[in-house]
Amino acid sequence: MQTNLASILHQADLISPVQAQQVVDFVRAEGTSVPSALVSLAVFNDGELARHLESIFALERVDVHQYDYTGCCKTLNQRELILRHKVLPLGLTESTLLLGISDPTYIDAQDEFRFATGKNIEPLLLENKQLESAIRRIYGSDIGETQHRRDVSDQDLDDLVDISDSEIDDTTDLSQDSAPVTRYINQVLLEAVRKKASDIHFEPFEESYRIRFRCDGILHQHATPPAQLSRRLSTRLKVMSKLNIAERRQPQDGRIKLKLTPTLAVDLRVSSLPTLWGEKIVLRILDGSSASLDIDLLGYNAKQKQDYLAALEQPQGMILMTGPTGSGKTVSLYTGLKILNTDARNVSTAEDPVEINLPGINQVHINTQVGLGFAEALRSFLRQDPDIVMVGEIRDMETAAIAVKAAQTGHLVLSTLHTNSAAETVTRLTNMGIEDFNLASSLSLIIAQRLARRLCPHCKQIHDIDPVSRDKLAIPLTSVIFKASEHGCDDCNKGYLGRVGIYEVMPFSRELAEALVAGASTLELEAIACQQGMQRLQQSGIEKLTDGITSLAELQRVLHY
Repeated sequence: MQTNLASILHQADLISPVQAQQVVDFVRAEGTSVPSALVSLAVFNDGELARHLESIFALERVDVHQYDYTGCCKTLNQRELILRHKVLPLGLTESTLLLGISDPTYIDAQDEFRFATGKNIEPLLLENKQLESAIRRIYGSDIGETQHRRDVSDQDLDDLVDISDSEIDDTTDLSQDSAPVTRYINQVLLEAVRKKASDIHFEPFEESYRIRFRCDGILHQHATPPAQLSRRLSTRLKVMSKLNIAERRQPQDGRIKLKLTPTLAVDLRVSSLPTLWGEKIVLRILDGSSASLDIDLLGYNAKQKQDYLAALEQPQGMILMTGPTGSGKTVSLYTGLKILNTDARNVSTAEDPVEINLPGINQVHINTQVGLGFAEALRSFLRQDPDIVMVGEIRDMETAAIAVKAAQTGHLVLSTLHTNSAAETVTRLTNMGIEDFNLASSLSLIIAQRLARRLCPHCKQIHDIDPVSRDKLAIPLTSVIFKASEHGCDDCNKGYLGRVGIYEVMPFSRELAEALVAGASTLELEAIACQQGMQRLQQSGIEKLTDGITSLAELQRVLHY
């Protein structure tokens, strides 16, 4: 581990002997670089350290945003060297490589790049934070140790040809077929996990092929491999997920277990769909380790949190989460289950699929192919002395009726539906065939929710909204509103960083129950709930806007203002 920089800073009387030893110990213990250690130990901040190094080594100090480092890294295709040495290629000429560094004493990195590229190396000084953020932007955050492998280049893929029908029919095991394609898919999957994507789309077209990642709810193009590789890519993915590679006319579903490190793995749910130009494959990444199950981090305000916790404390009743696919319903449910999960309670869940593993909870994976649906699982739960039951989704009358019955007979039931608002959930259940009086006696709480992207706290900008728009949206004139930076910064994705929940929490009070039995409409139920203090989704969104958490553009996208 290189620690020369600590000695040089000590010789320059910039750090004490004690600090120098602390830095060396930190580097050895954490396996990090000296610049990272100096900043982590608060010896210098990034700017101070860069100024000192600029003076000592007489190096030119530059801003990473002045260079097309993304294009340079792609051209060089030296991912393993970049991650191992924590340096960044900034530019390339006929004879010279501009190499961004944060530790001028680490000569090994320059030597290896000189050998790998055959070019002269011109080192340029970068602030350590800028360097690490730029590397993370290209390659994602590190997961385990960097594997010593060569990335698959565009040329590697261009040299391959598609698989013929006869090859597929004659092949029983393609798991070792086409090493470049195998490595390329592993490379894509790893990048998606590093970038915290929720879904990966492999999409064939007539003359092109597209791979996209869904990050923070938005699809971004990741790569465009040659169109003739469509069959090879889909076949490899189907082999990995144990699907029938000869069947290309029917949709198929499967799973992949992706091992990232000896102690970390993620599950991927795989769906294949025949399209005009080949099979589209979509992978849903089920990474339970990345989900935050802390209720204080989900975005509930004080009253909404209190209403949710109060419903969880009830010995019986039904708590329903509602919203479109990808609105965070599952995480909200798991957060409640984590609170309820004690040795004194028997908790069982029926899920399709099981997305997050919670020790201490009996989780059942639904398998309709063998006759195990939500209704069958729920019926079995009720014969196993349950206290709390979670049903992944109420899809039909049979499941809804059993869930209502369970809530009426001393069990706490949690589940989800797809409706637009809390009040509409009641209408949906009655349309399924559940009687009003049964709903009135079983419902405890309904939460409608959406997910909006959080503004990056490092680069968000003040947004001047005209008084007419403020009045229309009920935004106080004194509130400072923010918007996303157009290009973002090193810490975010185009001005946004993570997501936050927007909630409509409706406790099902006695007044609402009486109104339901009396035949009240959706609008009438919503009006009663608002009189009792419920915030509509739009009001909750405006609260997040005035708190500086999200932007008006994001609310317009999510809530359609």
